[in-house]
Amino acid sequence: MAVRRVVPNIASEAVQESREFYGLLGFEEVMNHGWIMTLASRSVPAAQVSIMTTDKTAPVTPDMSVEVDDVDAAYAAMRDSDAEIVYPLRDEEWGVRRFFVRDPSGRVVNVLSHR
Repeated sequence: MAVRRVVPNIASEAVQESREFYGLLGFEEVMNHGWIMTLASRSVPAAQVSIMTTDKTAPVTPDMSVEVDDVDAAYAAMRDSDAEIVYPLRDEEWGVRRFFVRDPSGRVVNVLSHR
């Protein structure tokens, strides 16, 4: 299993203000579902930050997202380690397969792959 990118998720209602603020640092909007907006660096597209008002389908807003090449393998590894699965593995309508797991410091990590 390989990590493709890591994206911090900032819980905020100040979406427009965040877009403008991060724009000053060279980020531009690359995705917007209304409840989550992702901004990426113009020069390094894998450098990203997401602004999230709330998660549309999950019970909590994750602190960060980790995209992997094999989310099923990641899920099996976390489940077998007895890590706390906060949101079970599922396919989402916007084209990702994901689950949430709590890390040892209590942070919620959204682990995903694009379908």
